[in-house]
Amino acid sequence: MFRPMRRFKQQLENEECIAILKNEKRGVLSLIGDEGYPYSIPMDHFYDENDGKIYFHCAKEGHKIDAIKKCDKACFCVYDKGFVKEGDWALNIKSVVVFGRISLVEDIKKREEICTNLVFKFIDDKEYLKKELDSALSRVQCLEFTIEHMTGKLVNEK
Repeated sequence: MFRPMRRFKQQLENEECIAILKNEKRGVLSLIGDEGYPYSIPMDHFYDENDGKIYFHCAKEGHKIDAIKKCDKACFCVYDKGFVKEGDWALNIKSVVVFGRISLVEDIKKREEICTNLVFKFIDDKEYLKKELDSALSRVQCLEFTIEHMTGKLVNEK
């Protein structure tokens, strides 16, 4: 169902893909939007090693939620900061593209767990977490991305 990577010599191992998903803070979520147009949006994310899923948080309404309700197929792309080899100008970037199904998380305990993991990905501050959960958890929609296919690639911009 999914195409093999054309430039397979640049393909990353699965463990390296997971490391990028775990360590990078942001990626671009792509959905099928209004009138069949692609809808892509930068998103903070959390990769859960326990279940192999990616989690997001967002508002409870809007273009993203409408798109998910119409079609649960999604794509998420994450890339690292890259590096330049000594004496070269070209940036080398490792990227990961995942395809899968995305759904709304309705369980309040699961939403609290997701939001906690997302906060701690950015800042280790329990007081800030408590303030955010107390003031915003009831207004937050969390999303669960189940990975069906994942590829990673090292690209040299030269």
